[in-house]
Amino acid sequence: MRQFYEAGIQSTCFISPIFPGITDVIEIIERARHQCNLVWLENLNLRGDYRKRILDWVHEHHPELDELYHDIYTKKSRTYWTDLDRKIKAYTAKEGMLYIRDDDQHRAPFGEPPVVCNYFYHEEITKTAKKKREE
Repeated sequence: MRQFYEAGIQSTCFISPIFPGITDVIEIIERARHQCNLVWLENLNLRGDYRKRILDWVHEHHPELDELYHDIYTKKSRTYWTDLDRKIKAYTAKEGMLYIRDDDQHRAPFGEPPVVCNYFYHEEITKTAKKKREE
C-alpha cells in the first residue's frame, strides 16, 4: 500500500470485517494513516451459513466475548457499534481526520491524514443515497 501511495496512486485501507472486542481499529488506522487517502470501516456481518462457523470460532478462541456477540448478533444491540463510532469520532477529531458515515466518495489529498469512513449501519443507507452516489 505504501508503494502505491508514494507513487501517487489513491490508496484505501479497508478494515473489514471488524470483529467486536478483537479488532483494534485505531491501532490499524495508526499503522496505515501515512500510506492511504481513505480508511474504510466495515463491521462484521453474520449472515448465511457462515454465522455459526464465526460464532463457534469466537467461542473457541474468545469465550469471554460470547455475551457481547449474543447481544450484537442475536439481540440486535447496537451499543457496541455506537460506542466504537464515538471512540473513532473522538480519535479522528483529535488527529485532524475527516470522519464520515456511508460515503466513500471523499479522499484526503496526498500528505494529509486520511478520510475515515464508517459503514457500520448498512441497513440505514437509503436507496436514494445509493442512487445519488451512482450518478
